Order: sequence, then structure tokens, then C-alpha cells
Amino acid sequence: MDKYLEIIKNSYTGYWNYLQQSVLFQLNWENYFYGLIFISVFVWGLELLFPWRKNQSVFRKDFWLDGFYMFFNFFLLNLIVLIALSNTAATIFNDMLSIVGLSIDSFQLFNINSFPYWAKILTFFVVIDFVQWLTHVLLHKYDFLWNFHKVHHSVKEMGFAAHLRYHWMEPVLYNSIKYIPLAIMGAFTAQDVAVVHFFNITVGHLNHANIALDYGPLRYVFNNPKMHIWHHAKKLPHERRYGVNFGITLSIWDYLFKTDYIPFNGRDIELGFEGDEKFPKNFILQETYPLGKKD
Repeated sequence: MDKYLEIIKNSYTGYWNYLQQSVLFQLNWENYFYGLIFISVFVWGLELLFPWRKNQSVFRKDFWLDGFYMFFNFFLLNLIVLIALSNTAATIFNDMLSIVGLSIDSFQLFNINSFPYWAKILTFFVVIDFVQWLTHVLLHKYDFLWNFHKVHHSVKEMGFAAHLRYHWMEPVLYNSIKYIPLAIMGAFTAQDVAVVHFFNITVGHLNHANIALDYGPLRYVFNNPKMHIWHHAKKLPHERRYGVNFGITLSIWDYLFKTDYIPFNGRDIELGFEGDEKFPKNFILQETYPLGKKD
């Protein structure tokens, strides 16, 4: 037990020190704090210069709420619980494996670090994106998970910051499932993770942005605003009731598994979900909403 308490303590102090170093410009490429700010300002600037919905306000509905979600989910959530929970869970899992004479390395099928750098990054990116796509499908298919995911779908006007409006449970689920392929492939460096992470954040911001963008022929590979707007559509055909366009960064999974859906230009479609008029409007009530659901 003392070992686990020490891990929790070190997780809090370590991440607090990281945050301080980030804000004080003591980090370089791994500075997620200013990386997020730079990407957000850049994409917001594109929204202002090239708006798809020209009548949408500069400070759209829930702009400041989504801005808070961005920094809460990206930084404060890690400080409050996520890093400590992740590190402790990983140690407990490894300790359980050791009881039967195994370790996390026992599941490693190949060493990703033996690949050329470009192949290592590409493999990491594609595998993780597929796992996220699959997890996203689960969030829509099962009522228990959907009640958490409703937070993200409570967005009524799309903008870059809507990308990171989600319930704290979601990264717990995503990270838990991602742990499996990471164990199979082997360890990645912090720089490898940063390269993929910044790319994904940029594409995710663009997907939610008020921009008329579809990347031409590359729309069949990369998710985009004209596709992702339909993921947030309030009304869908009955056969699509569990959702459409689940792609996170890549759209190719939706085309491969026939979950793609772009019936027409969705610029002005209503966003949300059935019954969203009764969904809480503030952060605290949105975070506690799933706890009161019975289904």
C-alpha cells in the first residue's frame, strides 16, 4: 500500500512541476500548455477570417464554457486525478501480472522502436486513431456510456473549442483501451507522443471549427468540418440512430465500416440530441449529470 501511496504522491508533485515549467516557458517541444493555446488561436483566427456560418457570433453560444472545458480537461483533470489514477492502475496491473510470472513486456508482439522513425510514428498514429474510433462507437452504442458522452453532444453551435468539451470519464475509458495496443507495440518516447498529439489536436480543432473545409480527395482519409458536423446532428434516420461519422482524426474508418453519412451540406443543421433542452447548461451539473441517470 505504501508503494501505491508514493506513486500517487509522485504523480501529483510531478505533474504540478510539469505545469509550472510549461507556464514559465521552461519546456520546449513538450510544452502542451502553449501548444494548445497556439493551435486554438490559429484555428479561431481561421474561423474569423473564413466563417462557414457567417451569422455565427465571434463569441458563439457557450464559447467561454468550452474554453474552460479545454483547459480543465487538458490540464486540471490530469492534476486532480487522471495522472495519479493512470500511474497507479498501471502499477497495480503490472503487480497482478507478476503474480502469475508475467509482465507488461510479455504482451509485446514487436518492438516499434526497431521501425524507421516515419514508420514508427505512422503506425502509432494509425493504431491509436482506430482504437479511438472504436471507443467512440462504444460511447454512442451503450446507454450507460452515452450518458457521459452527452456532454460533448450538448454543443449547440460548433466552434474549435467544442473539440475538448467532454466528460472526465471519457479519457479514462479511452486511455484504458489504448493501453492494450501500446503494450503490444512497445514503448514510445515523449517526443513521439507529442508529435502525434499536436497533430491530432490540430485536426480535432479544425473538425469542430466554423470553417467550410473538406480537404478535397483527402476527405476520405481525414475527418473534416463538413463531415463532422453530421456527427453532431440532432436528427438522424432511425437506422443511424446510434450516430454517424465517428472518426477522430481519420475518416477512413467510417468509410471502411459504412458509418459515413453526409446526405447534403450540413452547414445549418440543428445540433444536439433528443431532449437536450433539459440537459444542464453549466459545468458542474453537466459533470454530475450521468450520476443521476438510471439507464
